[in-house]
Amino acid sequence: MSSYRELARTPGVARIIAAQLTARFPSGMVSLGILIHVEHLTHSYGAAGTVLAAMSIGQAVAGPITSRWMGRWGMRPVLSLLTLIYAAAITVVAVVALPVPVLVALGLIAGLATPPVQSAVRTIYPKLVNSRQLTALYSLDASLQEIIWVVAPVLVTFLALQVSSVLALLVIAVVALAGGAWFIFSPEVGRVRIPRSRAAFGRVLRKPTVLLTTAIGLMFIGSAAAVEAGIVAAFGEGGVESGLVLAAYALGSLAGGLGSGGIPMRPSSTARRLCIVTLGTALTLIMVDNPWWLALALFIAGVGFAPALAAMLAGTSASVKFSETAEAYGWINTGQLIGAALGSMAAGFAIDGTGPTGAYLVSIAMIVVATVIAAVFYRGFPDLRHRDASPMPDTEQLPVIA
Repeated sequence: MSSYRELARTPGVARIIAAQLTARFPSGMVSLGILIHVEHLTHSYGAAGTVLAAMSIGQAVAGPITSRWMGRWGMRPVLSLLTLIYAAAITVVAVVALPVPVLVALGLIAGLATPPVQSAVRTIYPKLVNSRQLTALYSLDASLQEIIWVVAPVLVTFLALQVSSVLALLVIAVVALAGGAWFIFSPEVGRVRIPRSRAAFGRVLRKPTVLLTTAIGLMFIGSAAAVEAGIVAAFGEGGVESGLVLAAYALGSLAGGLGSGGIPMRPSSTARRLCIVTLGTALTLIMVDNPWWLALALFIAGVGFAPALAAMLAGTSASVKFSETAEAYGWINTGQLIGAALGSMAAGFAIDGTGPTGAYLVSIAMIVVATVIAAVFYRGFPDLRHRDASPMPDTEQLPVIA
């Protein structure tokens, strides 16, 4: 834990982590908020699902593009404009009764305008701490994001079902604006300038680590989405058991991420850590209806979750030029979004056919594929045992910290 104490004493670290978590908090609320609101408005889960699908498509398409824009026009202008458009789209959905096609269009706009805060902050990290602190910072980032996925869904569900779905969406818009402003106007965001990339759009995917992390992330996050769908199907959306099991998953991830922050990363680290996730996910099949067993199984899976994500993030950082980092993380986020959509869809069909067990089988299949890819192509990840995770310098133009 000494590495985390050192991080806490580093100027700006606590502030930027808190600000980015707040700015990203709506991402854990918006799907459920829109689902409940549009269903209340149209009395159709199909319509609600269509709006959500449009938003997901927008996010997946825009991720690499808006992340790359930050190197062309600067982080603050890009994040400010997108945050305003995103909040405006959510607000219109909340307060105006509109036909489904218009709601779908607004969902697409909200997806396209989702601020790339995750790409921005992970681009800032290498300029915020010294090189030996960077691995621990990526582990801390991967761990603390679990707060979003535990607290946000509970909050938005309570607001939407117990108070008003309109209020829930307005809260999302307000948090997006307030959290976005806190992050955008943080001194660290103003001090770091991303050099404009001279490479063609998408060329960063030729980097083996970026391509591997995108592919692995697709299957990895898809597996998590599938097992979560299975848990909800088994115990119900509002069941205490669902909350218990999913909280255990997040708690395991938090514990694993914090515990692995000081462990040096080798090329095989991603595969090793994914093996833990695979083991825990496979254990769900032993007692598929026992919430206590499932909580234990997913706690074990969670222990490998954040560490595996941290290994991929650190490996990506060390494998690209600084000017390419934002776009690289944009592609990785897009892969994860696609994976979540595919995992949820496949799990849904499996649940219709064989019940929650089908979703667990989908999850196991996807995490096994992710682990196999990481193990077979492990040489595509850098060896960080004797070096730091700092990005490679740009020969044309170095980043400036004023």
